Amino acid sequence: MRYLDAGESHGKALAGIIDGLPAGLKIDKDFVNNELKRRQSGYGRGGRMKIETDKIEILSGVRGGFTLASPLAFIVKNKDYESWAGIMGDGECDLSKRVLTGVRPGHADLTGCIKYGFSDARNVLERASARETAARVAAGAIAKLFLNELGITVGSHVYNIGGVKCACGNYSAAQLIEKSDLSEVRCMDPGAAEKMMKRIDEAREKGDTAGGEAEVVVSGVPAGIGSHTQYDRKLDYALMGAIGGVQSVKSVSIGIGRDCADLFGSEVHDRIYNENGLIVRRTNNAGGIEGGMSNGEDIIIRAAFKPIPTVMKGLETVDIRTGEAVKSAPERSDVCAVPAAAVVLEAVAAFVIADKILETVGGDRMDEVKQRLMKKREEYGFQNNLGL
Repeated sequence: MRYLDAGESHGKALAGIIDGLPAGLKIDKDFVNNELKRRQSGYGRGGRMKIETDKIEILSGVRGGFTLASPLAFIVKNKDYESWAGIMGDGECDLSKRVLTGVRPGHADLTGCIKYGFSDARNVLERASARETAARVAAGAIAKLFLNELGITVGSHVYNIGGVKCACGNYSAAQLIEKSDLSEVRCMDPGAAEKMMKRIDEAREKGDTAGGEAEVVVSGVPAGIGSHTQYDRKLDYALMGAIGGVQSVKSVSIGIGRDCADLFGSEVHDRIYNENGLIVRRTNNAGGIEGGMSNGEDIIIRAAFKPIPTVMKGLETVDIRTGEAVKSAPERSDVCAVPAAAVVLEAVAAFVIADKILETVGGDRMDEVKQRLMKKREEYGFQNNLGL
């Protein structure tokens, strides 16, 4: 299964194409639109979220509500384009308006201009913007619909904003789906959530931004998805690469992640037991992946986000046209996007899991995929049935 998207932050629309979906998947647009709404929510979001009401428009690949196995093409319109007509778009544009030459530290502005020979960072930042993630969430929502039919669920929560951390509990995806959205910062700990919001307020008052960390949990993936035989067939390789490609992500880990570097092997590796003919693990430090393959436990992915580069008070930089020292100019931006970014991580992880399932079991139709995955569950068991 493949995915490609296009579009600029203030262009007419974001567009995406998903290739490789089986025939017969029911597409629930209300579900997709709710996922897009979740991406727009969260304490610390900026003014853009008050303008846009994202909704998917499907152009091809679906008939009567079910996929046809042909490429599914969609768009998500940018309502804010009305304010940018004549500045953005394929027709005549006034290139003297909304010029950005005081490149922002931490953004794609400077390196993109150097790479492509631009003297206006607008040509870079419009595509580098996290607005692009609306298209990824739409694609990921369709992947979630696919996974839901296979009994696989995806959830997320935030456990760190600006250094304010909550206790890292062990949550299933179902628990996160039920409870994390009830918090404005998508934190499972109400006390920590209140402190996180105060931290965001502090950043806003200073004209600054705040980063943080989020965790995605995928429940219901049977053992044997992915492969140890080649680096690019490993499930953790695919997940870490895709998550690392999300705007502002600076580190990705599986399971206990970097904490394993401080521990002995006997403290890290999940012991294996035979309980009435079932192989079980009583811990999940591996985060559900061993040797590049799912092992039947919940898959746990963590990511750290840097603070958003658009700092309202400005940072020391250089004007790329004059060479003069200037302060970076603010673009309309969020103070903290970690709660929304966690939703993006869900979408990205869902698409990778869906792709790897199809790579492992195949199937041209949803009934084929279900039958083949059920057979794999029976053969290996949800907890690796020994059949003794």
